[in-house]
Amino acid sequence: MFCSPCFPPSVQVNIREYRPSDHGVVTELFGDSIRENIYPAFFKSMSHSDHVGVALSISMAGYVLGGSSYFQALLFGAAWAGFIYFCCHEIYEGYMLRRLNTDMADIQANYLDNPNNGFWVAEAADRELSRVVGMVAVIGRRETEEGDGKMSHLAVAFPWRRRKVGSHLTQRALDFCKERGFARLVLDVSSPQTGAVSLLRKSGFIQTSTGVSIHVIWSASVICHTLVV
Repeated sequence: MFCSPCFPPSVQVNIREYRPSDHGVVTELFGDSIRENIYPAFFKSMSHSDHVGVALSISMAGYVLGGSSYFQALLFGAAWAGFIYFCCHEIYEGYMLRRLNTDMADIQANYLDNPNNGFWVAEAADRELSRVVGMVAVIGRRETEEGDGKMSHLAVAFPWRRRKVGSHLTQRALDFCKERGFARLVLDVSSPQTGAVSLLRKSGFIQTSTGVSIHVIWSASVICHTLVV
């Protein structure tokens, strides 16, 4: 449990293990944290040089086919932008639905019943009520002698960001991996997740690899924290 100067004096935040009663708010928080990446991914992809070139070419085609019509050029360009937004939406929405129908469908069985996995929530409480404002999960992998942990579902409700909730959730995941004797903790992030990348770097994570997705919608990075047990 911790307090922060960013909180009212009566508010305390506790990092605790997930309970079945948290499922509704956890899935809602997860959905919100994924969907919020759609617009950043759209703007980032539209500013990529490949997509700028395609947009100009399509707009020029509209201008010519429309008989030197600026409206037709604008319409063709807007259609291309709409297609890019649709792709971004489908990528993130599809990822969200896959996770909700797999590991998030039964958190108890997929995380808590496995001693190498963990799932925690940040619960903010004052004198009147308590509410879940963040979460994080770890899946342990014993593919090597020491093994490692993979962190996922790191999310903090928007009004509670920049209040060190994410830092404490990350620290809980690191502590869990140390307790299990894992050599490192890794996390996949996409380029629109600039806030998460900044938070993790402050916690000692470093980028270990980068790859570009198909159609240059986003780039994915693996960031890693080596643990001293």
